[in-house]
Amino acid sequence: MEIGHLFKDYRVDPRKKSNRPLLSMKPNSFVFSLALTGCILHGITRKGDQLLELMPRVGLKADADLLIIMAHIYEKNGRRDEINKLKRYVDETCGLSGFQFQQFYNCLLSCHLKHGDMDSATRLILDMLRKASEAKWSLTAVTSVLEAMEGARNVSDFQSHEIKNSESTDKFLLLENRAPTYAKFIKDRNFSILEGEARESLLLLSEKLKAQIELVISKDGILHPTEAIYAKLVRGFLEMNRVSDLAAFLIKASKEESPVSVDNSVVVQVIDACISLGLLDHAHDLIDEMRFSGVKVGSSVYCSLLKAYCKENRGPEITSLLKDARKAGIQLDSSCYEALIQTRVHQNDSSEALRLFKEMKLSNVSSSGSEEFKRLVESCSGHGEAGLMSKLLEEIKYNQKVDYGVHDWNNVIHFFCKKKMMHDAQKALSKMRALGYAPNAHTFHSLVTGYAAVGGKYVEVTELWGEMKKLAGSRLMKFDHELLDSCLYCFVRGGFFLRAMEIINVMEAEKMFIDKYKYRSLWLKYHRKLYKGKAPKIQTEDQYKRREAALSFKKWIGLT
Repeated sequence: MEIGHLFKDYRVDPRKKSNRPLLSMKPNSFVFSLALTGCILHGITRKGDQLLELMPRVGLKADADLLIIMAHIYEKNGRRDEINKLKRYVDETCGLSGFQFQQFYNCLLSCHLKHGDMDSATRLILDMLRKASEAKWSLTAVTSVLEAMEGARNVSDFQSHEIKNSESTDKFLLLENRAPTYAKFIKDRNFSILEGEARESLLLLSEKLKAQIELVISKDGILHPTEAIYAKLVRGFLEMNRVSDLAAFLIKASKEESPVSVDNSVVVQVIDACISLGLLDHAHDLIDEMRFSGVKVGSSVYCSLLKAYCKENRGPEITSLLKDARKAGIQLDSSCYEALIQTRVHQNDSSEALRLFKEMKLSNVSSSGSEEFKRLVESCSGHGEAGLMSKLLEEIKYNQKVDYGVHDWNNVIHFFCKKKMMHDAQKALSKMRALGYAPNAHTFHSLVTGYAAVGGKYVEVTELWGEMKKLAGSRLMKFDHELLDSCLYCFVRGGFFLRAMEIINVMEAEKMFIDKYKYRSLWLKYHRKLYKGKAPKIQTEDQYKRREAALSFKKWIGLT
């Protein structure tokens, strides 16, 4: 950031010979890629947002790698408009690899889900399935020819690629373990050793970034949605009570995806997950939607839902579902018949219980059918594989409910703060609270940086700090490093050392890193002569506290 500000708005004239050593320090796209990747992996994405704002001001044009890293920053910060604008550039950029497309569309889908835009997410997934289906037939026709022509060559290429990768990894380990001596560093005037280390570091950081991708997978250069995105979509639709829209999406997805057995289809696994979570009404509604659309769901779903109804003793729903099952030609298993008979006996309906018993005998139902649903669950979640059903159970049962409106209001407030329209930002914050949305760390970070950009608005930042402490005390908000660091910078810059020491105590208690060099430089620049003489004999209690806080801060940065 500090080096970038030297070159901001073309302050350094490249035509002057005296500026040549300074111009060699100008950050390029590779340096920004390395810094931004580090910001993503260490969770300081709002600092990454500031770096992105700095890029055009130093005259830097983003390359393909930097476009993908920008998408990660926008996704983490919930900037949906920016990532939608970026989509056009990504689609038009030549030379992007399948892995880069995978990263971008993972970010785009995640951003849609953060804002609760299920329609955009489902359109993107259906388009992905459609393109995958079209590419599959084209790929099948070409594969047989390529296998015959390039079989041997692929093996040798793969082996050489493995050797090359192992050599690069060993090289990085060597560079990491053996730092260059001072004499070698002085001789290396082109900084080739340092550049090699930086490039190896970026490769390793990119590998760590790859591990965070969970919504999209790339197979043979073709993008496919994963079980995780289906689980998040189901959760979102159910939270919004949009069961009919969920059913419509599942029907379209089942038509686009490659042929699978009825019991292993996405539709069946979603319904089974709803039953396992006790969402029986949602499961019944989905079965009705599938039946009306002509999509088969299999006997295991009807049986498991009937047994769940029997456990809760819901007579009308049992009668309705039995009628639908008979119309669909579904054969019930023995465990389902046993559950139905026990329910009728408990309801003192002996005639219906006897009729069900005779029906079971006439149908010649084998006892092995009762294990069908158990086998389905085991095939989805067993053997260490993260199947769709287990993903759904984890996503819906254990994750907290997402408040989609907060991201939209954060974007509005961020826009006003970026344009230095702080009065409008405060009005947006008041409206946000009036609608029942609680501001979070992103909200306050935008306001603090906005007031810092305007200049001199330290009293307003102090008021925000009081609100933050109240929310953190009631556990409605959690402090993070970026928010506390921005508040600390404002208070030190404005001379509010009582508040500064409060933040330092919080950060040290949470074991957060504090850049003392930065705050020492800030003190020497703005408060060098503050409280240098002896304390006055007469001073109020507030004056005494302010003086002691300033001296404590001065001692903390190591100037006394």
